[in-house]
Amino acid sequence: MVKGSERQARTPTFCALCVSRCGATAVTVDGRFTALEPDPAHPTGRALCVKGKAAPAIVGHADRVLHPLRRTAPKGAEDPAWERISWDDAIDTVAARLSAIATTSGPESVVFAAASPSTSAISDSVDWIVRLRRAFGSPNFTCSMELCGWGRYLASMYTFGAPVPGAFMPDLERAGCILYWGYNPSVARLVHATATVDARRRGAKLVAIDPRRAGLASSADHWLRVRPGSDGALAIAIVGVLLERGFYDVEFVRRWTNAPLLVRADTGRLLRSEEAGGAEPGRYVAWDAVAARPVSYDPTTRSYGVDEARLALEGRYTVGGLECRPVLAELADHCREYTPDAAAEITGVPAADIARVAETLWTSRPVAFYTWSGLEQHSGTTQTIRAINVLYALLGCLDAPGGNVLFTPVPTNPVDGLDLLAPEQRAKAFGLDERPLGPARFEFTTGSDFYAAALDGRARALVNFGANLVVAQGDSARGRDALTQLDFAVHADTFLSPTADLADIVLPVATPFEVEALRIGFEVNQQAQSLVQLRRPVQPPRGEARSDLEIVFALAKRLGLGAQFWDGDIDAAWRHQLAPSGITLEQLRAQPAGIALPLKTVHRKHARIRDGIPAGFRTPSGKVELLSETLAEHGHPALPTFTEPAISPRSRPDLAVRYPLVLTCAKSVRFAESQHRQIATLRRATPDPQLELHPDAAAARAITAGDWVRIVTPNGAVRARARLNSTLDPGVVCGQHGWWQGCAELGLPGYPPYGPDSANLNLILRQEPSDPVSGSAPLRASLCEVERIDTQNAATARAAR
Repeated sequence: MVKGSERQARTPTFCALCVSRCGATAVTVDGRFTALEPDPAHPTGRALCVKGKAAPAIVGHADRVLHPLRRTAPKGAEDPAWERISWDDAIDTVAARLSAIATTSGPESVVFAAASPSTSAISDSVDWIVRLRRAFGSPNFTCSMELCGWGRYLASMYTFGAPVPGAFMPDLERAGCILYWGYNPSVARLVHATATVDARRRGAKLVAIDPRRAGLASSADHWLRVRPGSDGALAIAIVGVLLERGFYDVEFVRRWTNAPLLVRADTGRLLRSEEAGGAEPGRYVAWDAVAARPVSYDPTTRSYGVDEARLALEGRYTVGGLECRPVLAELADHCREYTPDAAAEITGVPAADIARVAETLWTSRPVAFYTWSGLEQHSGTTQTIRAINVLYALLGCLDAPGGNVLFTPVPTNPVDGLDLLAPEQRAKAFGLDERPLGPARFEFTTGSDFYAAALDGRARALVNFGANLVVAQGDSARGRDALTQLDFAVHADTFLSPTADLADIVLPVATPFEVEALRIGFEVNQQAQSLVQLRRPVQPPRGEARSDLEIVFALAKRLGLGAQFWDGDIDAAWRHQLAPSGITLEQLRAQPAGIALPLKTVHRKHARIRDGIPAGFRTPSGKVELLSETLAEHGHPALPTFTEPAISPRSRPDLAVRYPLVLTCAKSVRFAESQHRQIATLRRATPDPQLELHPDAAAARAITAGDWVRIVTPNGAVRARARLNSTLDPGVVCGQHGWWQGCAELGLPGYPPYGPDSANLNLILRQEPSDPVSGSAPLRASLCEVERIDTQNAATARAAR
């Protein structure tokens, strides 16, 4: 209750703690941040999760880093023996060390890192961090893209030439059917959850594919309990049903995908005009079913020279002495290996359910879909995403009302500095030689590639904005060894972490509620994407904490890069960014709720004609590529293919004797990955790390709910408390990553990130065998056994040590 003498203020804002970026109202009393509440007037503000509501406790927590720190103990020491230093000393030290290393080993030897923009406030500044990296000359940036983003943003480039669904967001307000695959918006993006509830009320169908019946899956029309790691087989089976029953948009498929292009029977590659006796090199070939002759397709004009309705999608043809058939016929034949019955054996999903889902997806169009890290942390991630992308292309809903839509953005000047990095530097990205189509192609460094480069001396320094690498990535002990091997590391963060403890300099970062930040577009629908908001600080930063953005600009100036950063003037940089929008900083500061431009969604942008040529897609063929020659040219399957995970009950029955359970993991709504377990209001309801297992699996091991258990893999063991979940397959258990923090307010312990008493799940999960295209680590499908811990004997053993 606010006393009469206290002054209360309510400020429109948004919560930046995760990708949902929920619109909110910040409540302050006498200048002190006391509450964060939903703001229904904001396009993302109908609800606020428990993390957002805990924002004042995060801001005011006693463990905050409030001053720059310098390590005084040697690397590897249990206690870094931090020494407080000034900001000038810190920035001078960082700039001097980075410059010296770049001079002797090249700027590529300095790796930049950031927490995931999806699960932290780094979204405020990530484009500027990328600009700094490029201006400095390094192509190496690690932000867990291979674990949290590859499937949504980059793997889909090999089908659509665009980030689907990462940028082409689900139009939930108009969808007839919503498909969530490896994605639970109730814990990952609350604005999607509330929009889905509304869609269900007006009659939209919901298909949820997840090993756990969690969140909205509990009320879905179809919930498919897929075995972790087998999603690719399920997707291919659904594609097969769609094709067999004619459940596909023939007009879209024929006109906008490469389905009509002919595939050579001898090579499996697309037939070229010159191979068929044509005079136009580089063109593809299709079959005109009306004239019974081949026709060439010119990808530069997106033209066959005949009406696409004449093009064959099935059949076999001889062209220039070469036997061929259309891509779609090849795809249909390819999918016959994965009938619903065959897929049921692999995935655990009943064949009848597979067929019913295929029918629902077709009859309830338009379909809007979303996937997330449930599909991005596997050794077969790229092909799984390819299969789901092909499935979605067949439905013909891309960029159509109720499908996945690229909403019209606010016009701005890009600030990520794409032109600042020379091509010869871009070619030095770690991992590019091993996986030329993977994250390194897009200037993202996988955790494993960074560790390898640090251990062999190619990476000598790390500039890290908040990424808790040793807990977020698999092979935690390898990560510790890699970071210890670096000549220099600087870590910017709000709290210390196991990764910060391995740095030489730590810089204190303000929370998003203490600093300004510019948000241009909120992504989820046209109303949200049309909004520009300058988030105002609701209280001053504690101690000497600064925003990540201030640190970037200060470091840029000290590195001699001030000319690329408006001489350190953040306002000038924002004015440049905003210029095409017509919105000024003065207007935004006067209107903290933001300014919305009157933007309209343009659908089916691929069909727009310019200079007589359809826009098409940014792929080699200009079409959605059901068959990807780009992948084939690099030795990968051209059609979506399922490969059993290298460590699974089916591929390693020898290991399954000792480790019979499939281990997966899932997010908690109370914590953002490895953050916030020190916050009492969040920790109280989940005091201990948990492992979910089926009651039958528990009973077979004499485990009851609440018992401490040991999760044992071929790589070691960590601890958790058992939680029974009858919706799991008895052969599957589900853990939680990110456990290390203690909570002093509740008297709850922390856990060492390494060693026998650890609760760090990634300590016992490996980065290999990884996805051959992306390097995605198999963190969500491995083998384990679960054993009950005799707590009395364990306590005695610890006392003896």
